[in-house]
Amino acid sequence: MKKLVTHDGSFHTDDIFAAATLILYLEKTNNGFSAQGGPASGWEIIRTRNPETIESGDYVFDVGGIYDEKNNRFDHHQKGGAGRRVSSGVEGGVDIEYASFGLVWEKFGKELTGSSESAELIDKKLVSPIDALDNGFDLVEKKYEVFPYLIQDFFRVMRPTWRETETDIDLMFLKSVALAKEILLREIVYAQDIKFANEAILLIYEKTKDKRIIIFDKNYPSSDVLNKLPETLFVVYPRDINNHWGVKAIRQDSKTFNNRKNFPKSWAGLQGEELQKISGISDAIFCHRGLFMAVAKSKEGAIKLAQIALESKE
Repeated sequence: MKKLVTHDGSFHTDDIFAAATLILYLEKTNNGFSAQGGPASGWEIIRTRNPETIESGDYVFDVGGIYDEKNNRFDHHQKGGAGRRVSSGVEGGVDIEYASFGLVWEKFGKELTGSSESAELIDKKLVSPIDALDNGFDLVEKKYEVFPYLIQDFFRVMRPTWRETETDIDLMFLKSVALAKEILLREIVYAQDIKFANEAILLIYEKTKDKRIIIFDKNYPSSDVLNKLPETLFVVYPRDINNHWGVKAIRQDSKTFNNRKNFPKSWAGLQGEELQKISGISDAIFCHRGLFMAVAKSKEGAIKLAQIALESKE
């Protein structure tokens, strides 16, 4: 029986996801234990601040005052913390401190995802933001009275309110961990498939003569990799519905909605016959009013829309 030890009392997103990561690791390496905990699963979660119980844990996270990954101790509350990620001088990069989720993910993420690339994708998307907020670092400037609903907000409402005095907080923690586990499983699938997509995109890119327009054979997720390829302005791809083909403009960078080159202004919001008449493409269907996407019934029509947009002076 493996003991997963964390603090009692109120719980937070970092200890929830740290627990979920450890459970996934144990399931993967110990013949698929169930996610319920207890005697039938081969592991149990103990929420305590008792020093002797903490010392006896096989995996200790977010409590204990020690970071020692070799001995599976993953706390970050001690003086000086437990280190931080290095942004490597990337423009706009920040050296985000590790919280318990990040420390656990740093050790087990690669094994769970199958590659350093996939583990890093999840770290940037999910782990680092959770660690940042847990350490009191805001990644987003709050300019408006309406704020984005973050994953931390959801898990905050999993904690019993001041009126729910009969609610078992440990049970709510376990429910939260089960939900976090499902989120992590889906993020791992997405990260793995993005890795395969990036490899396929780079191969297509290398084989394309005029790299300003790239033609995909599948609807690959592409924004991250193509933002690093400065020549590409438009991507033609098969859509998942109606056997239609789409064209999308590549953004200047991942932080804005500004395109490297827009579709012609005169196409904005046009559909069907209106777009067909002004573009000269007989099977054109739609151009988004934001000028970042257009659709045609055929691959040939989509390529022609991209070529016209490429030469447009609008």
